[in-house]
Amino acid sequence: MASDPFEHLAPYTLGETARMVGLGVRITRREAKGKPTARLEARADRIQAEAEERAEKTLPYRRTKP
Repeated sequence: MASDPFEHLAPYTLGETARMVGLGVRITRREAKGKPTARLEARADRIQAEAEERAEKTLPYRRTKP
């Protein structure tokens, strides 16, 4: 079985990964300027929740229980 080069990104799609990185950069910049980041953090939380929900439905073999 071939190894998936993007397995470490699961459950995120490449688009979600790019959005999360972009949001992380924006949050870091705003924190450095002393501006609020709650709106951006909420958006990142929504992306994460949607990805995890989708992964539970479509990728159960990749999910590990702690």
